Amino acid sequence: MENNYSQIQELLHQRADLQVRLNLLPYDGSPEIKDQSGRKYLYIRKRVAGRLTSTYVGEYSDELYQLLLRNAREGRELKKNIRRLDKELARLGYSDSELSARVQMNLDFARANMKSNIYDQAVLEGVATTFPQTEDIIENGEISGMSASDVQKILNLKHAWEFVLDKDVISYPTDFSILCHIARLVNEGFYQDGGRVRGVPVTIGGTSYVPPLPIESVVKEKLEAILTDALPTVAKSIALCLFCMKTQIFNDGNKRASVIFANHYMISHGAGILIIPEKEVSEFKKLLVSYYEGKDNGEIMDFMKNKCVRIF
Repeated sequence: MENNYSQIQELLHQRADLQVRLNLLPYDGSPEIKDQSGRKYLYIRKRVAGRLTSTYVGEYSDELYQLLLRNAREGRELKKNIRRLDKELARLGYSDSELSARVQMNLDFARANMKSNIYDQAVLEGVATTFPQTEDIIENGEISGMSASDVQKILNLKHAWEFVLDKDVISYPTDFSILCHIARLVNEGFYQDGGRVRGVPVTIGGTSYVPPLPIESVVKEKLEAILTDALPTVAKSIALCLFCMKTQIFNDGNKRASVIFANHYMISHGAGILIIPEKEVSEFKKLLVSYYEGKDNGEIMDFMKNKCVRIF
């Protein structure tokens, strides 16, 4: 299987993306029309744990019925492609590995806190949102009173977290390819290839620090050096996060991608989650500027250990 490492890696990414899209479908199943007292009602019929279930959707309308038909077609196609990828992975010698109880608990903890994590990340990015607005966007995909770009950023965070919290992805090693895939998801709709290492100069507001152009091979070496260092899991996760932020590897979305990338390592080792809480954003930004400018003496590492780690 080692010789097929890159191919398996790409197939796992594809499968995780398809699974996220399937999970995001508002209705998963075949539409069914029932007549009751001369009126028509729509239901979704699907098999759950071997039993055929029928779930009420709403009173019949052509618009709702067509939506259910589109969802059913898309769901069937997604499931077909997931099965195809499963067969290809099996052919390459890949088999699902069971997560440890600790990592599974960490996954459940991260999923339960995903909305608040996304809200805190949105605040860090300067998105003008409230928690109820963020929750509404995550659940319904849209909301009035917010810019389209801010809504897109929140939806992209949702997709990136869904990707990382897939059990196959979390069982995969934390590496450069995972980071690039996260960056592509958080930059979706803003850059055509948001997961590509940037090739243009950038500046960072509020600091004199100008990050040099990143070189992919050097970035990979630095990440590997952090990952193989004899640091505790939490310290290593923070080091990954800060390195990616300071290096500004991508054209945009570096803080968002860095935090989620660090959480891939945290969660895969059952160490909790790493999030800059809304109330700590101002202090974090001050410490981050000092870190960028080489004036940090370990303060930001201590701050993040004490204020940004959530243990389940």
